[in-house]
Amino acid sequence: MSARTDDLARILWEYMRLRHELAAADVILVLGSNDVRVGEHGARLFLQGLAPLMVCSGDVGRLTAGRFTKSEAATFADAAVRLGVPRSAILIEDGSTNTGENVDRSRALLASAGVHPRRVILVQKPYMERRAWATFKQRWPEPELQVTSPPLSYDEYPTPDIPRELVINILVGDVQRMRVYAERGFQIPQPIPEEVWGAWKELVARGYTGHLVP
Repeated sequence: MSARTDDLARILWEYMRLRHELAAADVILVLGSNDVRVGEHGARLFLQGLAPLMVCSGDVGRLTAGRFTKSEAATFADAAVRLGVPRSAILIEDGSTNTGENVDRSRALLASAGVHPRRVILVQKPYMERRAWATFKQRWPEPELQVTSPPLSYDEYPTPDIPRELVINILVGDVQRMRVYAERGFQIPQPIPEEVWGAWKELVARGYTGHLVP
């Protein structure tokens, strides 16, 4: 992998980060993924007293099928409990298979428990912050929303289980979804600077097409 590829990927990475300053909320909503560090980050926010309740959301997806022995939600909840979060403070939504369903099903789960949050902390992977925010605001616009992720840079993020090649492919796919999903009404539109779209085009030309949508 060339230094140029990394430079291009960093442009996309920084665009997708929102870097919200967090304030206390009614609930921490942790969106499932292939990265357990997301669940651990949500747990640490709970333990800091930023909300009295956690929701872990997500079934098994194509990145976790055969890798996790439970749903993404249950896997993240177990990680949170290991860090000290009481299991009684965690609600599990394990039926969703995409970000829109994460939001819709978690909203319904909270409502069934009599919880109607005015402020939500949304937890996702660093390079999915913007897409998670845009999807949430389309599907559930009423709560005040803050988005956060594990505090890792592009260079710090990859692991043996989540290699850099995979990260770049997913990142390229998610930046494409910022445009395509807004056009399809799945999320609110977000401006994409020319520098970002130019970097995206070059990465696609370099073969990072594994997570593109038609």
